[in-house]
Amino acid sequence: MQHRQREHIATVIQVADHGVATPSARHHDEVIRSSWLRCVNEHRLDPGRMQEAVILPSERIREHQDQMEDFLHIARHGLETLYQQVAGMGYVVLLTDARGVTVDFLGDLQLDQSLRRAGLYLGSDWSERHAGTCGVGTCISTGEALTVHQGDHFDAIHIPLTCTSAPVYGAHGELNAVLDISALSSPLPKQSQHLALQLVKMYAHQIENAHFLHRYRHEWILRLSTAPQFLDVNPEYLLAVDAGGRVIGHNRRAELLFRDEAAGPLIGRMFDELFKASLEDLGRFVSAQPVDQRAITTAGNKRLLFLLASPPPARRMQSGAAGIERIAPAIPAPLMALSGGDPQLDRQIERVARLINSPVSLLITGETGTGKEYFAKAIHQSSERRAGPFIAVNCAAIPETLIESELFGYLPGSFSGAATRGKRGLIAEADGGTLFLDEIGDMPRALQARLLRVLAEKEVLPIGAARPVEVNIRVVAATHCDLKQLVREGRFRDDLYYRLNGAHISLPPLRDRHDLKHMMERMLRQHAKQHGQKTTAAIAPETADLLMRHDWPGNLRELYNVIQYAAAVCSHGVIQPDDLPEGFLDKTAAACPQPQLHARGQSGAVPNADAERLIKTLRGCRWNISATAQKLGIARMTLYRRMKRLGIETPNHLDDK
Repeated sequence: MQHRQREHIATVIQVADHGVATPSARHHDEVIRSSWLRCVNEHRLDPGRMQEAVILPSERIREHQDQMEDFLHIARHGLETLYQQVAGMGYVVLLTDARGVTVDFLGDLQLDQSLRRAGLYLGSDWSERHAGTCGVGTCISTGEALTVHQGDHFDAIHIPLTCTSAPVYGAHGELNAVLDISALSSPLPKQSQHLALQLVKMYAHQIENAHFLHRYRHEWILRLSTAPQFLDVNPEYLLAVDAGGRVIGHNRRAELLFRDEAAGPLIGRMFDELFKASLEDLGRFVSAQPVDQRAITTAGNKRLLFLLASPPPARRMQSGAAGIERIAPAIPAPLMALSGGDPQLDRQIERVARLINSPVSLLITGETGTGKEYFAKAIHQSSERRAGPFIAVNCAAIPETLIESELFGYLPGSFSGAATRGKRGLIAEADGGTLFLDEIGDMPRALQARLLRVLAEKEVLPIGAARPVEVNIRVVAATHCDLKQLVREGRFRDDLYYRLNGAHISLPPLRDRHDLKHMMERMLRQHAKQHGQKTTAAIAPETADLLMRHDWPGNLRELYNVIQYAAAVCSHGVIQPDDLPEGFLDKTAAACPQPQLHARGQSGAVPNADAERLIKTLRGCRWNISATAQKLGIARMTLYRRMKRLGIETPNHLDDK
């Protein structure tokens, strides 16, 4: 260990012990000292360690890259342009995800081994909890651009490095990535990195704006600047609004600009709340107007800005009811696959397609087995969160004594029986993705307040922890219960209900759907694929008739089980009534009696003696199919086929005529 490294370790220990700046640490600013304290007190890092760089294996790197693939494509040009500016000065360019893992890297290949050892390399983990105080990790913790220069680093192994980082934010204020330029060595004064800081902030802003403009290319985009000369080419502030004038996205600078203007989040605010103008005035801010005539004043502090409003491109139109033209929303494939043409379900799918990337929480209701979890998965797979995790939690299946620890996690030693390493809760596991809360109506009321805080603050407090952990999640909840009734009974919090019910999606029961035949055929194809069968089983006409008449109280789940069973036991690839599960036909006959029909010809007379004898036997058994089959000594399926051949159908009510 070098003398300089020993001195650095002693300085960090002094700050950690005293919690304040000591004489030897006065040249470090408060941001750095606060980070050192976090490393010791929160991340439990040893100041005396000499931690080698953490480089993830290639398969793990790919997982992180896949989660932000679209963003990486857009950011790449910015990285390459920045690298051209700084490569001659010995810098490398890193782009990390919001967790601090390097997902893109540009550097001098001649220094490959040195850069890898230092962690200035693809796949390196620069989060504070692994690397200590560093450019990327401390940028993530503070949310601000900064330089961590040489002795500012927590780990003594990093003190030759200089790292300058800037955050890249998403359209809802969430951290998307961190842009960093670092060098293996540099002049001693920290002020030497002032230009590096300005460069990385500028390119982070450009990458953020490029991603924003791509994401909202089909919406109204408002470009705002303090100077009209740069409005078209390099706007400072960006807003995306929907056709009703509601803000649906913004860049980081716009969030900071309107922080005092808007009481609460900028998302959801109306155009005329932010500016001294109405939505109808947008036409005078389009590009056809001279730029110096596009001045606008903010509503609160009356700040003068210049505005360029870009309307969405024309979309393919469809003819609606009464010939009214309406926009045809693009339905993602995972959502389209849920329906075979049922009008009720198609309307719900069309609605949710407009909300897949919005922050609005969704509440899915429907009978047991209607496919609520499948619907939630399709929403996740259709959204920009599809690369993140989909975590499904059945609130009714977890014992009440365990649900708190399962959802929120816990620290080591938090309670008797806790795992020695603690546990990351399911909410934290959903970070970056979707949290699906099934049977939300069964969540204990005591935990509903904690869940409400997670939804409102986007942070979770594990059991035994003093500080919450931020989470970036989209919540989709589901229930077969009437939550409004539970609220009225005092069993469910009204504030949580309104938070979850940002948009209500009601799934129709299978008996009311018009695409039952399509669903049966689809499940048969799935069965054939799962079992490696080249051909799909067919359904005999009489079997199809029985399936179509069934009431399906178990909905899609029941249909799936019936189809799987029948496809497995059928002979010669054709499903006959005999192939349906035991008891299925009795339930169908009891639940769905047909109109009273008798085996009569056109003259009204019974056509033959066989039919007359069978009807007599059926009446004697009060139209109980199983009892009749047993009395005749034949199989139940044989009886059904005989009844069909003779034109005999069961009446609405049992009778002894």
